[in-house]
Amino acid sequence: MDTSARRIAIAYWTVVGLLIPRLSAQPPAVPADDLLQPKREAVEAWKDMRFGMFICWGPVSLTGREIGWSRGAPTPVDEYDALYKKWTPDKFDARQWVQVVKDSGARYIVFLLKHHDGFCLWDTKQTDYSIMNGPFKRDVVKEIASACREQGIGFFPYYSTCDWHHPDFPLTSPGGKVKRQASNLDRYTEYLEAQVKELITGYGPLVGIWFDVPQCFDRARGERVIRHVRSLQRDILVNNRTGARGDFDTPEQNVGRCQFDRPWESCITLGTQWSWKPDDKLKPWTDAVRILVACAVGDGNLALNTNPMPDGRIEPRQVESFRKIGQWLKQYGESIYATRGGPFVAPGAAAVRAHGDKFALPGGRWWGGSTHKGNVVYLHILRWPGETIQVPPIPRKIVKHSVLTGGEATIKQTDAGIEVSVPADRRDALDTIVKLELDAPVGDLRLAPPSVRSGSLAFRCKAVASNVFQKQAQYAPARAFDDDPDTRWGCDWGTKSAWLEVDLGADKTFRRAWISEPYGRVQEFELQVWKNDAWQTFHKGKGIGENREIKFEPTTGRRVRLNLLRTSEGPSIWEFQLFER
Repeated sequence: MDTSARRIAIAYWTVVGLLIPRLSAQPPAVPADDLLQPKREAVEAWKDMRFGMFICWGPVSLTGREIGWSRGAPTPVDEYDALYKKWTPDKFDARQWVQVVKDSGARYIVFLLKHHDGFCLWDTKQTDYSIMNGPFKRDVVKEIASACREQGIGFFPYYSTCDWHHPDFPLTSPGGKVKRQASNLDRYTEYLEAQVKELITGYGPLVGIWFDVPQCFDRARGERVIRHVRSLQRDILVNNRTGARGDFDTPEQNVGRCQFDRPWESCITLGTQWSWKPDDKLKPWTDAVRILVACAVGDGNLALNTNPMPDGRIEPRQVESFRKIGQWLKQYGESIYATRGGPFVAPGAAAVRAHGDKFALPGGRWWGGSTHKGNVVYLHILRWPGETIQVPPIPRKIVKHSVLTGGEATIKQTDAGIEVSVPADRRDALDTIVKLELDAPVGDLRLAPPSVRSGSLAFRCKAVASNVFQKQAQYAPARAFDDDPDTRWGCDWGTKSAWLEVDLGADKTFRRAWISEPYGRVQEFELQVWKNDAWQTFHKGKGIGENREIKFEPTTGRRVRLNLLRTSEGPSIWEFQLFER
């Protein structure tokens, strides 16, 4: 290690020493119940990093198809499982990869080293299905872990909870939908724990382990995995995909909801799939920055995916995108790193669409949001719905303000709130960042603007639906009636029609509805009211989209149904509200 690299490594371990202290040969014993709880300082240090890079790579890159999911369909299982025998990524350079990470401004790596296909990228002693038994014969995980330590980058191994290749796992390909005739989940769990021990003791210290798709793993089995992990490294972090709750949520391919009571990290691809695809369509780097900002203002992290090519190089156009993201962070990173979301909350952050190559900011009154640290607040204005931005009053005095992105702002602070304006020709097309310095720290203040939908007859009324995504409470029907555009009712993938019903508690008259739908999947719908022991339709429409207002003749009833007659895929509804006038 040269002198410069040594200085970087020393600085890194000094800064995040609380997060990932060096492992002792025999970790101190910790009561089992305590092992389910993360170290608070570990969580806070990871949140300070804010931006990480997801890296998905393996022999499947030879096909250009999606990792794991393409095993069995369209790639035959035998052909997929033999790909590693002809995979020679001789241009792989761990230091170069980690340099790309540093240049992007990312502070940690989530490196996929075993996906659902079971192939292992390290020198595991638990199976022969690994890179060490192919022609390349290099432990790339050891090289990546070493380069991360040298260059001050945190390391998160990605390890698939399910394994469609292992004979003891109950399900197999395609898509984990085929049940094996014989399996042994307890024996597979022992295999998983043995591999996890290899990773922690041989490649640590680690920031955390990123598990995925806990098929067949219930809460008890997931908690067993977490206890095992923390018995080996006490301050390691574990996500929510072991079957148990874990330490943080992982919304995938979309910005997570604004959430201050539990950590979260959105994992999103730069292109359209996780594994490398020739001529894939990439998001512009500017969209990636907006996604990062949307995560930060909602108090979440972002892990943005890259997918190296079969020869081991990160695709040059992706390298260029990451370099530009890094240049933006060099200028404005103070408003992202080590900040927390708020105190001003602009509802609708989860409406930032980022699936595949699609990207869109919410409309309506949504403008962005804010981050803060100490007594400084950063307003991130991603769009201007008007000439000014209005935020609620704050029990702090603004003593100084500036515009990080250039120009001057006009700030008017009164008991009624704060009004912010920047001349149109000085607004930054990507993100206008206004810095407010207060006379006291922000602390735990969280301030949301008053709802424009106050007075809805359906607000927090009893709701039911024909389908709920994986029967999860976070997608329950009530989420569509809570006046929170960051929550939603959602359906299982493959659902092509569904209904959402609300009970108003008594007969009420309404003449207007407001519906907001992500993804634009609804193609045909109707509004119905229960009368004379039957559902009667009082409005029909084509498509919904975001922020749709519908007016109709006054209608009276207690039970109202939004009937989605035809959708392109599993539908979701952010909000469905009814009004008297």
